[in-house]
Amino acid sequence: MEVSIIDDKKNRLLFEIAGVSHGFCTVLKKELLQDEHVKVATYRVLHPLTSNPQFLVETDGKEEPRAALTNAAKRLLKTSDKLKKDVVKELR
Repeated sequence: MEVSIIDDKKNRLLFEIAGVSHGFCTVLKKELLQDEHVKVATYRVLHPLTSNPQFLVETDGKEEPRAALTNAAKRLLKTSDKLKKDVVKELR
C-alpha cells in the first residue's frame, strides 16, 4: 500500500492509496467518521481498472486531517489485531 498526498491544507487532505480495494476504503471511511472532528470522509475511484482510490478528509479545524487519519489507522490496527487473536483462539 502506498499513500500519495495530492492536496494538503489546514482542514483538508486529499490523498491517493495504491493497492487497496473498496472494502478497505469503506472501512477507513467509516472509522474516520467516528472522529468527532472529521466533517467529511469520502473516497472515489475514477476508473476501476486504471485508477487508485482518492480519499478526501475534512475536519472542523480542531484536529488536522493527517492526525485524524493517523488516529483512525491506529484504531483499525487495534481492531484487526483483536480479530486476529480471536480467530486464532477459536480455531485451535
